[in-house]
Amino acid sequence: MTTATARTERVARTYVTHGRPLWRRVLVTRETAIIALLVAVVAVSVTAVPNFDSPLTVTFLLREIAPILLIALPMTLIIVTEEIDLSVASVVGLASVVTGLCVQAGWPFPAAMALAVAVGTVAGMINGALVTFVGLPSLAVTIGTLALFRGIAVGLLGTTAITDFPETWTALARTNIPGTPVPVVMIVFALLAVVFAVLLHFTPFGRSLYAIGLNKEAAAFSGINVGMTKFWLFVMSGTVAGFAGVYFTLLYNNARGDNATGMELQIIAAVLLGGVSIFGGRGALHGVIAGVLLIGTLGSALRLAGVTSDIINVLTGVLLIGSVVSASLLTWLHRKRVAAVGQRRGRAAAASAGS
Repeated sequence: MTTATARTERVARTYVTHGRPLWRRVLVTRETAIIALLVAVVAVSVTAVPNFDSPLTVTFLLREIAPILLIALPMTLIIVTEEIDLSVASVVGLASVVTGLCVQAGWPFPAAMALAVAVGTVAGMINGALVTFVGLPSLAVTIGTLALFRGIAVGLLGTTAITDFPETWTALARTNIPGTPVPVVMIVFALLAVVFAVLLHFTPFGRSLYAIGLNKEAAAFSGINVGMTKFWLFVMSGTVAGFAGVYFTLLYNNARGDNATGMELQIIAAVLLGGVSIFGGRGALHGVIAGVLLIGTLGSALRLAGVTSDIINVLTGVLLIGSVVSASLLTWLHRKRVAAVGQRRGRAAAASAGS
């Protein structure tokens, strides 16, 4: 044993590894609360809503939320850095139109799909360049590109729809994993979820995203390339949205310029409901996935119960507002508690010194 090693072993640790015990760090979180709420909603729906637990209901639910699940993965990383991408749904529509036009022109479907995904990647690069290199706010940029990409999609196809796609590919988009009600697209989602989870939670790149979200100036002084990091996040978002556009087209056998209109609000609502802070620096992918499943499950159960889409949108909005307000309230209470503890310790130290 070397002298340095012996000296290291003799030094007593003067700090705790974590400020809270493990059970509190695992169970007392917003992500756990969302998962518990999801379980409760599923349990109530199974007992109170007719046919909710049928395999067909599960299949249609997962097919419907698959594009939202896919796009929510890169959106989580973007919002963690205190940015946002409102153009994702218009990228889905643009990719759908590109897919339809290429197939209509006689392209092989794999080539059409590759071009559609490439168009999504270019859209993400445009967003990323305007945000990082030009220095514009992401909210303003992506509102503008939302209108731009949607306008291009509608302009290319007009009010018509392309519905003639290879039956092999449309059947694949609707195929389930053998012996289960789970669509095959969930395999793609699971693989991407693992990749994004490892990237966000187990790599220096992921830790840099939280650092950027908490304080981008401090992150830059720490050696993190803030601009390029954000740029690649927008590229990821555009690429995944492009793929989601291809899947959307095959699922509904329909290419239109207005496909996926309004989907960006569902995606952002699910991400924020899943525990990601709109102010950046906080969030976890398992909470986001639970948030998407919660909104999808609630909507499916209410539709089966005969509730109109307007009421479902109202409830989704209430959930979103409640999640944002509760997060701000919990943060405020935590700061008040920390300040109170600090004041008590200060008074106790002053009294000890005086005695």
